[in-house]
Amino acid sequence: MARTIIPAWMQPMHDTYHFAPAVIDGDHLRCSGMIGLRPDLTVSENLTEQFTQAFENLRDLLGEVGLGFADVTEMTTYHIGLAGHIEEFCAVKDAFISAPYPAWTAVGISELASPGAAVEIRITARLR
Repeated sequence: MARTIIPAWMQPMHDTYHFAPAVIDGDHLRCSGMIGLRPDLTVSENLTEQFTQAFENLRDLLGEVGLGFADVTEMTTYHIGLAGHIEEFCAVKDAFISAPYPAWTAVGISELASPGAAVEIRITARLR
């Protein structure tokens, strides 16, 4: 049976939107999409700050079960304005994720659920 991971800082989102931030499924941690939400539940207009916050949020979510970015095996990113900010996004991504890199798919979209969000990152990690 899958086990739900709900960090304390994500409890309000879980309660409001009824989703699991992450689920342990067999040998994997499957994480819901993460945006660059700050503690006050807003996103920065500065894209580098927003991307950094998204990766910091994921780092904290992985840490809830003793994992890190080295355990990530797959990443899917959803971008508003993908072509315009892919280099900026990659610079931030590379500050958090190093070789061997996970499988990655980047998808350009027209809208995300949170106003002002430019990227949502979904990852899967292998449990140790």
